[in-house]
Amino acid sequence: MAETTPKNVVAFEDVTGLIGKDLGKSEWITITQEMVNTFADATSDHQWIHVDPERAKDGPFGAPIAHGFLTLSLVIPFWTELLDVTGVTTKVNYGLDKVRFTSPVKVGSRVRMGVTVADVQEVKGNGLHLVADGVIEIEGEERPAVVARFLSRFYA
Repeated sequence: MAETTPKNVVAFEDVTGLIGKDLGKSEWITITQEMVNTFADATSDHQWIHVDPERAKDGPFGAPIAHGFLTLSLVIPFWTELLDVTGVTTKVNYGLDKVRFTSPVKVGSRVRMGVTVADVQEVKGNGLHLVADGVIEIEGEERPAVVARFLSRFYA
């Protein structure tokens, strides 16, 4: 198993040099039932495969699973662990180009994200548009939980 990567700290003017760079892997996060229940409350998605551990034992996954969008939301803390751009006034999560939920995440599992920078382009307002390919893996599992292309903008 690869070790956690130290945060990449890059000055705004050097961000274009990240194109094609593997930024490494974030720390592991354990998905708890409390996280799942809180997410269910926040989104009004109380489907039993997420929030009823007893019933979920006999369900298709053999245990309760995290919401796909809960796992996807972890892109934000993982991303901030892996990259810090200095010399900027504003950092914006700009969106997603493609997302696939490729494997369920059982409660109690640990997940982390690896990221490669796919592209960086200048945008008006003295900004940079960064395209990143992220893979959220599940410890001990062959298939990842989420594969996503996400977008960030940095303004100096």
